[in-house]
Amino acid sequence: MTSRFFMSDSESESESSEEEIINEPTGISAAAFAFSEDEEDTKRIVRSAKEKRYEELKNIIKNIKNYKKNKDMSSLLSSFEDLCRAYAKALPVVQKEEGGKTPRFYIRCLAELDDFIQSVWEDKTGRKNMSKNNAKGLTTLRQKYRKYAKDYEGDMAVFRENPDAPDSDAEVDRDDQDDESEDDNNLMDSAPFKKEASVTKAPKKFVKGSDDEDDDDDDSIDWGPDSDDETSSSDGGGGMFTLREKFLKKTTDRDDDDIKKKKKRLPRENKAKDEDSDDDGGWETVKKGSSMPMEKPKMFGKDDEININSVHKKLNEIMAARGKKGTDRKEQIELLHELLNVARDNALGHAILVKVQFSIIMSVYDYNPSVSDPMKVEFWEKVLIKIDELLDMLVANPDLAIGEHVTEETESLEKPPLLVRGCVLTIVDRMDEEFIKLLKACDAHSNEYIVSLRDEIRVCAIIDKLLKYEEEHGMPADICRVYLRKIEHLYYKYEPRAAKQTLGELPVTDDTSLAEMDRLCKYIYVRDNTDRLRTRAVLCHIYHMSLHDKWYEARDLMLMAHLQETIHHSDLPTQILYNRTMVQLGLCAFRHGNIKEAHNALLDIQSGGRAKELLAQGLLPQRQHERTTEQEKQEKQRQIPFHQHINLEMLECVYLVSAMLIEIPYMAAHEFDARRRMISKSFHHQLKNSERQSLVGPPESMREHVVAASKAMRNGNWKQCRNLLLNDKMNAKVWDLFHEADRVRKMLGGKIQEESLRTYLFTYSHVYDSISLIKLSEMFELPHSTVHAIISKMIINEEIMASLDEPTSCLVMHRTEPSSLQSLSLQLADKLYNLVENNERVLDQKPFFTRGMQGGGYRDRREKGNWGDRRGGRDRDNQNIHRRDRD
Repeated sequence: MTSRFFMSDSESESESSEEEIINEPTGISAAAFAFSEDEEDTKRIVRSAKEKRYEELKNIIKNIKNYKKNKDMSSLLSSFEDLCRAYAKALPVVQKEEGGKTPRFYIRCLAELDDFIQSVWEDKTGRKNMSKNNAKGLTTLRQKYRKYAKDYEGDMAVFRENPDAPDSDAEVDRDDQDDESEDDNNLMDSAPFKKEASVTKAPKKFVKGSDDEDDDDDDSIDWGPDSDDETSSSDGGGGMFTLREKFLKKTTDRDDDDIKKKKKRLPRENKAKDEDSDDDGGWETVKKGSSMPMEKPKMFGKDDEININSVHKKLNEIMAARGKKGTDRKEQIELLHELLNVARDNALGHAILVKVQFSIIMSVYDYNPSVSDPMKVEFWEKVLIKIDELLDMLVANPDLAIGEHVTEETESLEKPPLLVRGCVLTIVDRMDEEFIKLLKACDAHSNEYIVSLRDEIRVCAIIDKLLKYEEEHGMPADICRVYLRKIEHLYYKYEPRAAKQTLGELPVTDDTSLAEMDRLCKYIYVRDNTDRLRTRAVLCHIYHMSLHDKWYEARDLMLMAHLQETIHHSDLPTQILYNRTMVQLGLCAFRHGNIKEAHNALLDIQSGGRAKELLAQGLLPQRQHERTTEQEKQEKQRQIPFHQHINLEMLECVYLVSAMLIEIPYMAAHEFDARRRMISKSFHHQLKNSERQSLVGPPESMREHVVAASKAMRNGNWKQCRNLLLNDKMNAKVWDLFHEADRVRKMLGGKIQEESLRTYLFTYSHVYDSISLIKLSEMFELPHSTVHAIISKMIINEEIMASLDEPTSCLVMHRTEPSSLQSLSLQLADKLYNLVENNERVLDQKPFFTRGMQGGGYRDRREKGNWGDRRGGRDRDNQNIHRRDRD
């Protein structure tokens, strides 16, 4: 019975001790309910470095144990990283106090963590049921632990030989607390006492807390007497209240408010119990998925000397973590900003500022882990500002040189000449690439695209600033790279002043985009040593001249460069630029009325029906297995922004109209020619599709307009042909997209009249003996001189057999062309001749069953002679027909 008076220190405690023992559940030690009134005083004790470091380690180990019980792998990973850092801080103390020997409690923690990781990893079913964060945390923790534990393999092997041996004196208290916490945990695991223990401990916090918490309690507050020893009485009252609730039947119904209060109080009681058990090494409240707050590393200590060498060393330490797994990129950027401020505050010079600024820009680039995805807008804005500041610093300090030619050994940050290792061209090129990614990530028809496109002004300003700096300090190779970057932002832009200069409305001395392109490209032609830069500069130059209607200069430059022969050896972006240049060259030729040149330039792009892909303006749907996911991703990365696109409908219309103006006269001239070749397959494909239709309605699409116009031209109705191509619908779709639409429409109307005249002469020349040029001029509404020139050219090229009678202004037909019946007869003769040739070739092969037969050779020779006689007679008949026609 002496145990009844074990905790009695005063009369008040002895009076309530009997109730305490009665109400105290078995298995709970009285020490678990003891509280020290001098708890706050113990926190003010001055501790040694060893106690401080060891206590930090023990607290982290306590957290690790809690996380292992909860199986919170993400938090366990954070605590393990904190443990490694804390032990690294404690190493000097371990070297001094323990003689370099690792404390046993630390080895125990590592060994237990190893066992825990192995058990969780082998439980495949449990791993599958884990959340995504916990599964990822487990994998990362396993990798980091295996790498970290290699240094402690010997100590862990010694520990596993005798794991039950006690730790050092410094850890005895820790073991006692762990034992108590394990007893408490065993107690909590028992079902009958789980609820009871939580209720008996909760009033301690409520009595010590504010009055608001007392208002939420039940009638359990009235069980204890009001005295100075509220702690002990409340414990006893709580126990009685718990037993009463457990064994007595409730006869009264509680209101909804009481039930709500009970539900609100239970989490708070559990929280109070958890806080009480902290002193015993028990459970702690852990938020799911949250990691322990990491202390931000300080740049320099209070007494550290801050100079260029220390800042440079700190910069190398920060940048050493660049690209490593687990590096916090955002924190790295913040540290670099802080280092930049330190260098500015201490006035360490412009060289170290430039180097830190360069590192900040590269870190911001690295913040985006995916190369194909664009940067976030806030980081994009930060990059533009930082690059602008860096260039301002370089321009303001002409004695400072930065470049890739500076090695780490030759780098000089203190003494002049100041040399900094780094490449400004690289960050500007990356900036330009990120700008293109931002544009491609936006919807081309949204306001977001327009807002993003406004940044091109800032991008071009940065390029101009870099161009100015490189012209003064850079090498020719670097200047060529900057020039090409400038050219690629300039070549596709149309300038009205440059177009007026081409037409002669402005003097040649005026500074326009044509003059600037000419200056930049010629510098690259002379100074560049790489084929790629020169090739891209030539293509951009031709594109820009074609855009401003300098047809002859652009054509001559394309022919002199011989790019058609070597372009297939270039990289894909350069080949895409070549396709775009050829398209623009063809459009320029069409605007100048050079129909054949326009058709030849557009033929390769339009013949396969893959103009969208060849110009990198989109992807066509492919059949299955024709394009892998990786190939599709790469092709999407090669797409050009929407504001650089060429209108594909306008391009196809120009190609089909050019093919019509060439193909229809050719078809009329070779109507009965069996060996007639096709000039444009796609144009013939459109004609055949139209002929297959049994009922043809009025044209609606652009292609239908061109096909209907072709049929009208073939019949000699040039007015209908012109009306079908030049109307409001076609103007809105195609012709109004040209810069000088009226001039293009006028040119096209004249070409339709001329080619219709040629088609009429080819089709109906065998009907006439002579045709009046004046009548032809009135029929096609062409000047007499134009009609005379067209017919003269046809006679010179031997397209028609006729002669001009100048006094009467007539075209006299010689009638040497065969009639339709004669043409068909000649075609039949040619086909029969081919059939005979094939039969003779079959007979010459001699099948195996005729070999060795006597007289076979004589019979074959005789039959060949007969066929030869027949063929000779047929040739003589054909000659007689031609002789009779001439007579």
